[in-house]
Amino acid sequence: MRQNPNDAYTVSNTTLTLSSAITGSDTMYAVFLGRAVETVAPAIGSVTNDMLSGSIATSKLADGSTFATTNGITVADQWNMTSSFQGSNGDITANWSQTLPYTSYGTLGTSMTENSGVFTFPSTGIWRVQHITYVQIESGADDFIVQIQYNFSTNSGSSYDSQDAPLIGHYNPSTLVRLQHSFFANYDVTDASTARFKMSTSSIGSNTTVTRIYLSFIRLGDT
Repeated sequence: MRQNPNDAYTVSNTTLTLSSAITGSDTMYAVFLGRAVETVAPAIGSVTNDMLSGSIATSKLADGSTFATTNGITVADQWNMTSSFQGSNGDITANWSQTLPYTSYGTLGTSMTENSGVFTFPSTGIWRVQHITYVQIESGADDFIVQIQYNFSTNSGSSYDSQDAPLIGHYNPSTLVRLQHSFFANYDVTDASTARFKMSTSSIGSNTTVTRIYLSFIRLGDT
């Protein structure tokens, strides 16, 4: 005999409760009629951003790969030389400062650190190093050449790869001459703990003065 729902029995989730107990001579059975549950794979190209919630863990990707990302400029830092010098041949080891001679100066991200002219990078990435140098030549000076050199190390300064900037020169000036020189190079910093940078000069005569150097470091993106 078929029983009436909510009269002879009630159902809550997976629990079936009879209104009255059955006797020992009664035979009872239940038939569950429910909806089939199945997994449906969406069609290729049919999943949109609005259908996703949150982020997808790397372990959930079919091949275990990660998403490739390239961050934009995250660091922009500028230094300057606070004291002029003459006749210097070798590394520029002193008078570097982040206090620039204008009040609107600002930095982006974590700054470089400097010790005796050796700069340390705060993070890995592709870095652009650029300088502007101002040189003053007294009238009547002999022929002169100023060479600016970039030096980059990947082993904490044990050795450096050196790159010469274009030469600055003038032939026996009759009056005071002031020149400006600029150069840049990109470096792949794969290990910030061991990457180092320093500048050096050569062939500066006694009648030639480097009046100021501006040096900037910009992180262009991920390595």
